[in-house]
Amino acid sequence: MKAIADTGFRVAFGNRSDRSHAWAVGLARQVTEPLVTCEAVLAEAAFHLQSSSLVLQFVNEGLVRPAFSFEEHRPRVKELAEKYADQNPDFVLNTDE
Repeated sequence: MKAIADTGFRVAFGNRSDRSHAWAVGLARQVTEPLVTCEAVLAEAAFHLQSSSLVLQFVNEGLVRPAFSFEEHRPRVKELAEKYADQNPDFVLNTDE
């Protein structure tokens, strides 16, 4: 399965007491290739899980793969941030729009 992993998935997967933990584990069992993510989401997950090593383990074990470089997409991120400013977007944006 190809998919994008956000912070919510990573936190639910890494936190056994999270109400979505079973869902995240079930989803992880279906993964056939690393879930795509970005550095900002990895940092946010490490913050919420209070464990950088756990988040790095997700990457090292091939569950997730950082595939977004802010510097490469900075002009597009700026465009999208301005376009959707009235919707109070998160910093991590989809650059394929």
